[in-house]
Amino acid sequence: MTQQDHTQAGIIWLASYPKSGNTWTRSFLFNLIAIMTGEDPSSRDINAVNERSIWDISARRYEEIIGKPPKEAGREAVAAARPRVQEAIADELPGISLVKTHNALVLDRGYPAINTKVTSGAVYILRNPLDVAISFAHHLGTTIDVAIERMGKAGLETPMTEETIHEIYGSWSENVLSWTRKPNPAIFVMRYEDMKRYPEKTFGALARHLLMNPTPAQLAEAIELSSFERMQKQEEETGFQMKPKTADKFFRKGQVDEWKEVLRRNQVRRIVRDHGQQMARFGYLPAKAVAAAG
Repeated sequence: MTQQDHTQAGIIWLASYPKSGNTWTRSFLFNLIAIMTGEDPSSRDINAVNERSIWDISARRYEEIIGKPPKEAGREAVAAARPRVQEAIADELPGISLVKTHNALVLDRGYPAINTKVTSGAVYILRNPLDVAISFAHHLGTTIDVAIERMGKAGLETPMTEETIHEIYGSWSENVLSWTRKPNPAIFVMRYEDMKRYPEKTFGALARHLLMNPTPAQLAEAIELSSFERMQKQEEETGFQMKPKTADKFFRKGQVDEWKEVLRRNQVRRIVRDHGQQMARFGYLPAKAVAAAG
C-alpha cells in the first residue's frame, strides 16, 4: 500500500476488530457519497449501506473460483482462493471499491488474508477493548467472560457456514497491531471514541484521506444521517440484515466507557493483562483501568 495508490483504483479496506465502529463508518461514507453526488440518502433505509460497500466473505464468490462450496472444500482451498476473490471484487467497479473486513493483516495458511496487489488503501477503526468486550458478548449472545476469552485467543478464526467463509480475527491485540504496526500514509487509523466525541474533526479527516472534499454542511448532514441513534431507530423500524441470530439487536448502545459501570475488577484485569501493550499505544489505559488491573 502506498499513498498514491488510493488515488487510482482498487480496494479500500474498512477494517476493524468486530464491534468497533465498522458499520458506523460505512454508513457515514454511504451517506456522504450520496449527498455529494446529489442523491437523497434520507429516503433510504439502513440496509442500503451494503450497496456501496462489500464484505468479501460471501461463500458464493469462493464457490465460483473453487468450483465447490467452500465449507466442503476446506480452509486451505479458501485461503488460496481469497486473493483471487479480492481481485475479482476490485475489478467489479471502476475506481475504488469499499470493502469491509475483520481480518487481521496476516497470512492464512501461507496466503495473504488481504491482497495488497489490488489494495489502494485502508481505514482501520479501533475501540477500547474494555468496551468491545461488552458489545462483543451481546453480539455473540454469550457472557462477557466468554467474549474476553475469545478476544485474547491468538490466531482466532471464525467458523465457516453455508453462506460465509472464515475470517482470521486473531486476538484483539493481534488485529490492532497487524494494521497499525508502523505508520503508513495509505492506512487511516481512527478511534471509535474520537468518532463519538469529535465527529466533525474525525469524519472530516477520514473524508480528506479518501480524497473527498465535502462542504461543512455536507459533512454535518452525513454525520447526522449516520448517528448511532438514527441507525438504532431504523433497525427497530426495518430490521438490519447483518444482525446475527445470536444478538437481540445490532445497534445496542454505542457508548464510550460503558465498561466502568459493567465490568468486574477481574474482567478489567484480564483485558489489561491480555492487551495492555496495544491499549497503551492508543490511550486506553486510564487510571481506573490500571487501578482495577493492579
